[in-house]
Amino acid sequence: MMSEQKIAFITGANRGIGFETAKKLGKLGIFPVIGSRNEESGKAAVEKLKAEGIESDFIKFDVSDKKDYTSAYEYFDKKFGKLDILINNAGVSYEGDPVSSFGNEVPVSGISEEALRDTMEANFFAVVFSTQVLLPLIRKSDAGRIVNVSSTLGSLNMLSDPSSSVYGIKMFGYSTSKTALNSFTVHLANELKNTAIKVNSIHPGWIHTELGGSAAPMTPEDGASTSVLLATLPADGPTGGYFHLDETIGW
Repeated sequence: MMSEQKIAFITGANRGIGFETAKKLGKLGIFPVIGSRNEESGKAAVEKLKAEGIESDFIKFDVSDKKDYTSAYEYFDKKFGKLDILINNAGVSYEGDPVSSFGNEVPVSGISEEALRDTMEANFFAVVFSTQVLLPLIRKSDAGRIVNVSSTLGSLNMLSDPSSSVYGIKMFGYSTSKTALNSFTVHLANELKNTAIKVNSIHPGWIHTELGGSAAPMTPEDGASTSVLLATLPADGPTGGYFHLDETIGW
């Protein structure tokens, strides 16, 4: 039986931006399902949300394990009959954080094949293929929303502009994976333009997390705001865009 409540799936949501996104969505009356590689961490996140008065659930979801894609589909299909919101939040970097890479970056000619392939696998290929698996359930929603968590480091406009705030940050593997993710957003949004589904990329901000580094000025709670905004767009909201809050970012 199809659930009347809106259902959201947030990957990598046991901590950081993903967890705060789940919390914000839960406070809006949306049922958040946390995807986490680690079962203990996922269950702990559910307990933290419960302490805040938010009912949620956890499923094991490792972006590197395609069996988890199928398991996720079966979970949402059997329990809810649909999926309203998919937030592709999980991501990795093997090039340090933005501060440590500034002026001390691994050159394009020096990045290892392993680091580049592993980054692309987690940040791009896994998003594409897991979204393909879950898309039939999102089509069953009357207002499906797909949010791809990107970064300004995926903006070719900003990376090539000497006056840009990110011009000096040269994390080739991470940046390339996010640029590819943005391409996926554009193409999928175009494919779904005549449906009720909206697909957008977002930049959460420079967030104080393990990936963002300790110098980042924004909190994970701040970082969740753009994901939630795009996950709850009205019917006349944008699709195929690239945003930080309500500001459009150049591709």
